[in-house]
Amino acid sequence: MSARRPTEEELPKREKEILRAIVQDFIATGEPVGSGAIAPRYELSSATVRSAMADLEALGYLEKPHTSAGRVPTDKGYRLYVDSLLRIRAPGPKERERIERRVQPASLSELMAGAGQTLHQLTHHASVVLAPTFEKALLRRIEFVRLREDRVLAILVTQAGMVQNRLITLDFPLLSGELEHATNVVNELLAELTLEQIHERLQREKQKEQALYDELHRKSLELAQRAFDGELPEAPLHLEGEASFLNEPAFAEDLEKMRKLFSSLAEKERLLVVLRRAIEGREVQIFIGAESELSGVSGVSIVAAPYTQGEITLGAMAVIGPTRMNYAKVIPVVEYTARAVSRALGVDPEH
Repeated sequence: MSARRPTEEELPKREKEILRAIVQDFIATGEPVGSGAIAPRYELSSATVRSAMADLEALGYLEKPHTSAGRVPTDKGYRLYVDSLLRIRAPGPKERERIERRVQPASLSELMAGAGQTLHQLTHHASVVLAPTFEKALLRRIEFVRLREDRVLAILVTQAGMVQNRLITLDFPLLSGELEHATNVVNELLAELTLEQIHERLQREKQKEQALYDELHRKSLELAQRAFDGELPEAPLHLEGEASFLNEPAFAEDLEKMRKLFSSLAEKERLLVVLRRAIEGREVQIFIGAESELSGVSGVSIVAAPYTQGEITLGAMAVIGPTRMNYAKVIPVVEYTARAVSRALGVDPEH
């Protein structure tokens, strides 16, 4: 009668340490790991290590490639490693200095591009950065500029530095002095609100007793309403370093797998699903294998983190690499870069 194998809850410390060692070795070498490489570290016999590896394989944490006697981690094995066995340290001084030097207050496009390039350069994996969405951004100011007698350009500027122009066709008379007054009224009313809050504020103002307002105030509210109505452009995605997967044998040697990967990376909506989950989670998220939403592509992991401006979560960034990525390095680099972007967005670029 064979001995009963431990359940996941009963997994002994020794098996966990062996799993940690196998994952770390496989991350470093890309080669299946045998008992002979693990036993000397723990002063155990190869037979004892092989027995532990068999238990880990039976529980789904390891698998044995057909051409090797060694084992490699499964997605489940990586998940246990990341959740319970990984020892994470802050980025080193040189990495922190590089991030802080590159991620500085700048125009929004430069800031997003700098963050993406830094993630790629430090991790040697692909990176993606979702620029702030207009709906979540705080309004800094609005300017109304007359173009023709019946046309006004509304220029919306957010605290994060996004600029959106809206063309308004007038069907009521508006003098130059009234346009300047409307600019002042709307800025006083709506500055430092999100788009959702702006719509709510305008709705409340319009529902107030009409007698409270003179004709000019009503014109100001109508201008604001038209400026914030309609669809807003999608937030751009900055993708960097997709070719890094060519350095990973599991992809470089499988053209069909590489084709599927590049096809998935080209589908913006797939990446948005992952980044939105990071925004909703409000902290670092690790997606391993099938969790990554990159349909049809195995062997891919994503480490994502949101960035903020004050209490508002504006967007997210991520590193995309093979499941055998160096999580101990990638996770803190992504987290630190996201915090650096948050700090940069907290600095007024006009001062």
